[in-house]
Amino acid sequence: MAQAYVRGFQGTDPAAPDSLAACAKHWVGYGAAEAGRDYSTTEISERTLREIYFPPFKAALDAGALTFMSAFNDLNGVPSSANPFTLTAVLRGEWGFSGFVVSDWDSVAQLIPHGIAADGREAARRALTAGVDMEMNSRLYAAELPGLIKDGRVTTAAVDEAVRRVLRVKTALGLFERPYADEARASGSPEAAARSAARDAAVRSLVLLKNDGGLLPLSKSLKRLAVIGPLADDGAAVLGSWSGDGKAAEATTVLAGLRAALPGTKIVFSTGCEVAGTSDAGFARAVAAAKSADAVVLVLGEAGDMSGEASSRAFLDLPGRQLDLAKAVLSARRPTAVVLLNGRPLALSALAERAPALLEAWQPGTEGGSAIAAVLLGDAGPGGKLPITFPRTLGQVPLYYNHKNTGRPPAEADHYTSKYLDAPATPLFRFGHGLSYASVRLSNLKVVDHHEGRYGVTVDAENAGARAGDEVVEIYIRRGAASVTRPVAELKGFQRLTLQPGEKRAVALELGPRELGFYGLDMKFAVEPGEYEVMAGTDSAPGLSARLTVAP
Repeated sequence: MAQAYVRGFQGTDPAAPDSLAACAKHWVGYGAAEAGRDYSTTEISERTLREIYFPPFKAALDAGALTFMSAFNDLNGVPSSANPFTLTAVLRGEWGFSGFVVSDWDSVAQLIPHGIAADGREAARRALTAGVDMEMNSRLYAAELPGLIKDGRVTTAAVDEAVRRVLRVKTALGLFERPYADEARASGSPEAAARSAARDAAVRSLVLLKNDGGLLPLSKSLKRLAVIGPLADDGAAVLGSWSGDGKAAEATTVLAGLRAALPGTKIVFSTGCEVAGTSDAGFARAVAAAKSADAVVLVLGEAGDMSGEASSRAFLDLPGRQLDLAKAVLSARRPTAVVLLNGRPLALSALAERAPALLEAWQPGTEGGSAIAAVLLGDAGPGGKLPITFPRTLGQVPLYYNHKNTGRPPAEADHYTSKYLDAPATPLFRFGHGLSYASVRLSNLKVVDHHEGRYGVTVDAENAGARAGDEVVEIYIRRGAASVTRPVAELKGFQRLTLQPGEKRAVALELGPRELGFYGLDMKFAVEPGEYEVMAGTDSAPGLSARLTVAP
């Protein structure tokens, strides 16, 4: 994904008129903040940094990213915007990065409240000497570097090198030849081609979490459909946070998408409640709308500005009275599909127990409503998979599929194991989970030695159902006994397929040193000889397995 972003922004020529300098952010560990609270402290071991947090940044660098951005967070006692280990030892010393590092907004000045700089002068010195080349928003470099150089606290060579890095990127972008943007290339409202691409991207991102009894897709011959929920006609919620120049008025809402897709159906709309409100005054009208309809689409979740930067939540439940609204509407006993608009995993146990169909739509963008309607009505099939784990309850967080086994893994019959008294240890929806309108079965998993440390993995995927659809075949590995403990599963490859009814295709992937290696007891990356389990499935609890033996 990191490499795709870089290719998209920079293209093959950074100096091209339609190219931008890609910036890998936020370097590093920003997503591991304590208590899920933005800007908070992070404590991450070097092994976890190198195995989990560094690889996406390294991929961005390998794809040619011209800039990096230092993060806000304290990392193991040293703020990321003054951390010589990450900014210089790793980024430049180990990886050879030649672009420039820009601080996050005001993060150089924030070294003072972090407590590692007494004043702006010390903050500027620590950030520059650690490896931050360009300061964003604050002006401490301009104010303090002349005096620091005069006093011998910062060398002229250090400042010159930071300037060179910035100038190299500006040169690569052609900014000295063309310092201004071409205003004639500015985009206005999304054109038809852009909307089509946005719809296709949104369709592929939708994740069908639950579909009891094959409730979805809904029939297109419905006479009356109730569309209910505070987000059903909310363009800002479809766009989501940090939407740039996106305009809510130009976004296709879920209600608008369904109306366009069902011109012959009477659609009754009711908000039911506010997103985070406390009133149930609209419940009766919503229930009446549900009872009058042949089917119901209930749109719930978070407002567009409830996730993203500085939007941490202490609870992961549906905000406000939305769960109560869902219970009331579901009591009408009409076929009901719930569409979720949200920017983070939510704790949905109570809803998932009651709702027969759940479609996770995230913040799907300008044509999100059209994409959702297409999937709900079967004009397109869901095939997306969860890239994160959905907990049953907040107390399980942090929760991730590639966890360690512990010396006492959860066992129902044994009290003294790693579990909870009041909830299962398992997630509500696993990483990699996502249903399809197809019925795909996997078989015939094989591992073949390709020699020189590379192994071929093949597995057959067959659509045994009556509908065409998408499925993602996922390949995981698990290392046996090693010099250090390893995760219970690690995703190492996947392939998305569109299969017609009765169609059977082979999926082929390769495992090599990058996939099989890890940081051992000596903190060196290597492939240790021994047994590996290769697993294939359609989520992170794969059903097929085979052995792979790496010889000494």
